[in-house]
Amino acid sequence: MDSMDIVGKSKEDASLPKATMTKIIKEMLPPDVRVARDAQDLLIECCVEFINLVSSESNDVCNREDKRTIAPEHVLKALQVLGFSEYIEEVYAAYEQHRIETMDSLRAGKLSNGADMTEEEALLEQQRMFAEARARMNGGAVASKQPDADQTLDS
Repeated sequence: MDSMDIVGKSKEDASLPKATMTKIIKEMLPPDVRVARDAQDLLIECCVEFINLVSSESNDVCNREDKRTIAPEHVLKALQVLGFSEYIEEVYAAYEQHRIETMDSLRAGKLSNGADMTEEEALLEQQRMFAEARARMNGGAVASKQPDADQTLDS
């Protein structure tokens, strides 16, 4: 692969985090197996190339359907077209798990967004956050956690 092989991107721009990939590689192997640094680099390059291949085919599938956004279905179809059908079930299961986790975290965020606060508590929290932001901007110390009860918005 040339250093500018990926549409205007340098090789470094189209890579994966080395530490994360090294961790994944080590987790997949028995603890007594070591992997040479060159072999790790080669595996990471293979992963990048695989992602490029699946992305490109997913884009082709998307274009054939006259869509403008690549959807999960396009990726699954690309895996099939590229001869990776045996991975589709596992990839789909991972996608479903991701959707469930994302929905759970979104719901948790909505529940903890202050909906259970009274208007007065929300106002005090807002004032506290503004005071902290002002202190950070001015390079000063962060204000106390709770502003004085007699403090108003005018301060």
